[in-house]
Amino acid sequence: MDIVAILTREFSLQAWQVQAVIDLLDAGNTIPFIARYRKEATGSLDDQLLRELSERLEYLRNMDKRRDEIAKTLDEQGVLTDELRGQLAAAQTLSELEDIYRPFRPKRRTRATMARERGLEPLALRLLMQSPGVDPLAEAAQYVDEAKDVPDAEAALAGARDIVAEMVGDDAALRKKLRDLLMREGVVETKADRDEDSVYSMYYDYREAAARMASHRVLAVNRGEREGFLKVSLIAPQEAAAALVKGAFVRGASASSQQVAAACEDAWERLLFPSLEREIRNELTDRANAAAIHVFSENLHQLLMQPPVKGKVTLGVDPGFRTGCKLAVVDENGKVLDTGVGHFTLPGQDAARAAAARLIKGFVKKYGVTAIAIGNGTASRESEQFIASLLPELPGVAYMIVSEAGASVYSASKLAAQEFPDFDVTQRSAVSIARRMQDPLAELVKIDPKAIGVGQYQHDLKQNELTAALDGVVEQCVNMVGVEVSTASAELLSHVAGIGPALAKNIVAYREENGIASRAALKKVPKLGPRAFEQCAGFLRVADSRNPLDATAVHPESYEAAKALMDRLGFEAKDVKNGGLPGIGGKAAAYGLDRLAGELGVGLPTLKDMLSELQKPGRDPRDELPKPVLRTDVLDMKDLKPGMELTGTVRNVIDFGAFVDIGVHQDGLVHISRMADRFIRHPSEVVKVGDVVTVWVVSVDEKKKRIALTMVKDRQ
Repeated sequence: MDIVAILTREFSLQAWQVQAVIDLLDAGNTIPFIARYRKEATGSLDDQLLRELSERLEYLRNMDKRRDEIAKTLDEQGVLTDELRGQLAAAQTLSELEDIYRPFRPKRRTRATMARERGLEPLALRLLMQSPGVDPLAEAAQYVDEAKDVPDAEAALAGARDIVAEMVGDDAALRKKLRDLLMREGVVETKADRDEDSVYSMYYDYREAAARMASHRVLAVNRGEREGFLKVSLIAPQEAAAALVKGAFVRGASASSQQVAAACEDAWERLLFPSLEREIRNELTDRANAAAIHVFSENLHQLLMQPPVKGKVTLGVDPGFRTGCKLAVVDENGKVLDTGVGHFTLPGQDAARAAAARLIKGFVKKYGVTAIAIGNGTASRESEQFIASLLPELPGVAYMIVSEAGASVYSASKLAAQEFPDFDVTQRSAVSIARRMQDPLAELVKIDPKAIGVGQYQHDLKQNELTAALDGVVEQCVNMVGVEVSTASAELLSHVAGIGPALAKNIVAYREENGIASRAALKKVPKLGPRAFEQCAGFLRVADSRNPLDATAVHPESYEAAKALMDRLGFEAKDVKNGGLPGIGGKAAAYGLDRLAGELGVGLPTLKDMLSELQKPGRDPRDELPKPVLRTDVLDMKDLKPGMELTGTVRNVIDFGAFVDIGVHQDGLVHISRMADRFIRHPSEVVKVGDVVTVWVVSVDEKKKRIALTMVKDRQ
């Protein structure tokens, strides 16, 4: 298999690009490093495409490995012919390889193996010849043997047909044709398996073409079947399937052909269809799994890349009832300034509510609080109402509801043993909530990505694949933004290219003991060798370093070129720290980019990246996105009326729509049919997590806590 040629064709790339990526990956380079600092080698391929190419490369290499294993096994069995070698070489998928190996794979005892043990294989082969002048009964009579449990000619023919049926069922070319037919024309049918109402009631009598079945419906049907609510089956195009099976094996209309035709019918009903039905459903599940993981990954990427709420002293509120609401004030950099407890969520506690109001107002006045982050857990509604009631007396202060997903897990297992060993769990959660608003990325990386809850049917997905995909998203986001090494947590550092958890802990330990004054100082961290330094250095920032380039995304390997660039264009390195060099781009263009690149000995992509960094050092790509919505009032579901216009934030995007936070503690659903005034295949074409959108209320069901919204004003 020519893997380079396959990848070149599938990804519409040049062969040199594919080969460069393979060489770089095989040399141990990380995807973020390749995407950012090896653009000349790859033709500026982005990290998403590099990940997809890497995954496909692994699949093809696994295919080659399996191809070699099968060939070796067949050779050891003494059955590896030139024809089989050719079939193995031509196989394009793992399923095709397994189909080729199927006839030779060790089997459990089947009707065919027992027939072979009774000496009936020659009769089966004789029937397959389908000679016009042959009488099958007369041929079968020769195999009658009481000692071998073949009492008569009919029994001999039955055994021979079993052998022919298994040969039909094992035919690789036929299985491929049937698999394609079932995927193209098969219909998934679901019926109720329980006489009771459930969330699966819409599938109690449901049919849909397999080829058009949306991934969320595949996953829903699978779950309903697994929980015992549904019976699921695949309805095959019987006539077309029978024609394919008989067309592959039946020749003419002789008496032997009739025996073969009977064996084909048996093979289809007993062997082929049950096996292929499982394969088709597995393929549908695999596709749904991949689609759901893609949606989850997209949502996670958008969530992690939400703009931070910078420059605000923040009060974090972890809502509670009996034990009160834990409060924590953190400064603009996330440093804890104060903590407390407020009892304001239960009715009939006027004195406690008044005391809580004084406490919060005192925090605002003493520390200059301008933003309040309220967790969306228990008692969040009551907390929001209380905070909103105080805002008229707190000019310049606004609040935001933030997700607590994973907060307690993070607090108990991480924060307790590190920053705040004397805080209880809820105090730590309040700190986490405040920091979550200030810098979503830095805080959310401390949580298992699967616990963040942006996606669909996440517990039904292949967990290894989901984990790998989400870890890749986190790595991509962290390296895209960059990390300040002097303040970053070990969790955040562990996602930097080339580092990982163990090395991240070494960096933090070294930093606490010695400080890190420059990127070069990283080389002194235990076990951070040259390869790790090469991979991670460009993504780590050292704001207080004497070398201003240490605070930028310029890689140390390009420092000399960057200094030469500034010299040629009349700039001084020290000015990089003073807001950057906004005029360097224009001077470079006047000088000539190609000329500059040649004189500096760097590629054009690297030169452009250097210019971009020098113009705006350490830029944060999140700053270019719309800012989060901070609220100063509060709504209730009972306040909503059809036609009401609202502003909301997209919290989750799924296959059939998007959930939007409109400030009433119950996200509203914008169905895909109400997202645009044109046809769209997926909601992600219109919105992404974190988007601020204008919506109109379609309907409200307070009892079921359902809110229907539309993004197209006239589409109710």
